[in-house]
Amino acid sequence: MVTRFAPSPTGFLHIGGARTALFNWLLARHHAGKFLLRIEDTDRGRSTQEAVDAILDGLEWLGINWDGDPVFQSSRLQHHVELAKGLVESGRAYYCYCSEEELETMRNEAKSRGETPKYNRMWRDRDPSEAPVGISPVIRLKVPIHGETILHDIVQGQVTVSNDQLDDMILVRSDGSPTFMLSVVVDDHDMGVTHVIRGDDHLTNTFRHIQIFNAFGWNLPYYGHIPLIHGTDGAKLSKRHGALGIDAYRRMGYLPEAICNCLLRLGWSHKNDEIISREQAVGWFTLENLGKSAARLDFSRLNNLNGHYLRAADNVRLLENLMEIMGNCVSEEKRRRLLRGMTGLKQRAKTLLELRDLASIYVDDIVPEKLLQKDQSILRETFSRLESIEDWMEENLERQLRIFSSEVAIPFGKIACALRNALTGREITPGIFDMLVAFGKEESLRRIGLTL
Repeated sequence: MVTRFAPSPTGFLHIGGARTALFNWLLARHHAGKFLLRIEDTDRGRSTQEAVDAILDGLEWLGINWDGDPVFQSSRLQHHVELAKGLVESGRAYYCYCSEEELETMRNEAKSRGETPKYNRMWRDRDPSEAPVGISPVIRLKVPIHGETILHDIVQGQVTVSNDQLDDMILVRSDGSPTFMLSVVVDDHDMGVTHVIRGDDHLTNTFRHIQIFNAFGWNLPYYGHIPLIHGTDGAKLSKRHGALGIDAYRRMGYLPEAICNCLLRLGWSHKNDEIISREQAVGWFTLENLGKSAARLDFSRLNNLNGHYLRAADNVRLLENLMEIMGNCVSEEKRRRLLRGMTGLKQRAKTLLELRDLASIYVDDIVPEKLLQKDQSILRETFSRLESIEDWMEENLERQLRIFSSEVAIPFGKIACALRNALTGREITPGIFDMLVAFGKEESLRRIGLTL
C-alpha cells in the first residue's frame, strides 16, 4: 500500500490538510506500507519556500513522518508534457488551436442557452494542417462523449457522472506547461500510489483524473473522499471557527498529540473511544470506519483532550515547551523551581498558554502585600514550624502542617490561605504543598518573612 499527501505550497498547513495527511499516514502505517509527500508547486507565482517550510515543519511537529524525500512536482513538468504528447501521437489527445475570442463566444452561447459553459470540441477531429497562424495550441484529452464515468469511492460509495457533462479538458497549456489535472495523475502513477484519501471538494476532479488514467491505460488508485470539516454551527469551517494553520494551534498552546487525536475523531471513529493514543490509532485505523457526514471542530473537546495530554506529558518536556514560550531568559534556579512544581501546575491547565500563566507564579518576583494582623499572627507561628522541618518533601510538609493546625487549633484552610498570599500574593494558585516544594525551603521562608 502506498498513500500520499500532496499539498500546494501557497500558504500554511491548514487544519483540513493536516487531517488528510494524518489519515493517509495512518492508513499506510496500519498496513506497513509507504506514506509519500509530494509538494505540488506548479503554480510558481503563488508557491513560496516559506510555505514549503511551514508544511514540512507542521508535519514534523505533528509526528507525521514521510518515507523518502519529498517529491517536488515542478521538477517533473517536462516529463508530464512528454507523456501528453504521447497521448496525441496515440490518438487519445489532440492539439486545439482555438483563440481566446472563440472560447469566449462558446461560453456566451452556452450561457444564452442556459447551459454550463463547455468547449465544443471543434478541433477534436480536425486536421492540424488547418491550424491558424500565430496561435500556440493547447493539448486536450479526447474524453468519452457517450456513457458514464463511474467512481467506486471508499467513503461515498458508487458515484456516477454522465460523460456529456465533462468536456475535453486541457492537459498542456498554450505556454507549454502541464495542468494540475495531468500532473497529479502522472505523479500518482509514477510514485506507485495505491490509495488516495482526500477532501470531498476534490470529488469532481477525480472523474477527470479517472479519464486521464484510462487514456494512459494505467490502473486506478482507490479513492476515498471525506467530508470537509465544519464549525460547531454546521457551517463550512472558516477563520471564525478556527480554520487556521497548524502553526497557529501550536502558538495557542496545543500539544501535537492532542491535535492529532482531535483530527482523528473528525470523520473517523472506533467504537466510543475519545482518547486514542498514536499506537492505538495505527492499530485500529481502517477505511471502513471513515464517516460520510461532515465532522465539526469543537474547541471545548480539543481543550479537554489537550488537558488530558498535558497531565500525561513528561515534566521535562513541558518545561522545554514553556521555555520556548517564555524565552530563554529564565534563570536556572527558576527553571528548577518550575520543574519541581510542574506536576501541580499541569493539573490545572488545558493549554500551554494557561500553563505559562500559572507558571509565572514561580518565575515572577512577586512582593506580597502586607497581611492583616490576624494572618500575620498565623504566619509567625507557621514560619517557626516550617523553619524546623528538615525533610522538605510534600508528604512530610503536609503531615507536619496538619499536626501544627491541630496543635494550635487553627483551621488548616486559614493556614493555607495565609501561606498562599505570602508566597504569591495571588488568590488562584497551585496547591500549597506543590508551591512549598517548588519554591524550596529557603525561598519559601524568604517570601513568608517579607510579610512579617
